[in-house]
Amino acid sequence: MKVKIDTKQKFHVIYITEPDLSGNMTAELSESLLPFLQIDVKNVIVNLKDIESVDEAAAEELLKMHQTFYEHQASFVLCELQPSVSEKLEELDMLDMLNITPTESEAWDIVQMEEIERELLGGNDNDF
Repeated sequence: MKVKIDTKQKFHVIYITEPDLSGNMTAELSESLLPFLQIDVKNVIVNLKDIESVDEAAAEELLKMHQTFYEHQASFVLCELQPSVSEKLEELDMLDMLNITPTESEAWDIVQMEEIERELLGGNDNDF
């Protein structure tokens, strides 16, 4: 799978430069992203602007990655989805379970807001 990683101060932006996203590819992506949870900059934004289609296994793997990152107090945001990808996620009832933004800039904002929230809550969502 062809990916480009751009590391910022609070997050990594992953660009997948393939037209189709399959379960095998997302499993490979997951293996390469999980180590980010062990370093200081653990938040991830996955830019899907080049992805034209996604299969059910890939969607399930993205959801699993999303849940894993949030369980480890890290953000996982998808951005710039093509309409066909959004439609597939909606068809699978996964669209509302993922953190998705229309633009990469908005994804940056989400990560930064979640970082502030985690700092204010002391990293524990059970304070309230």
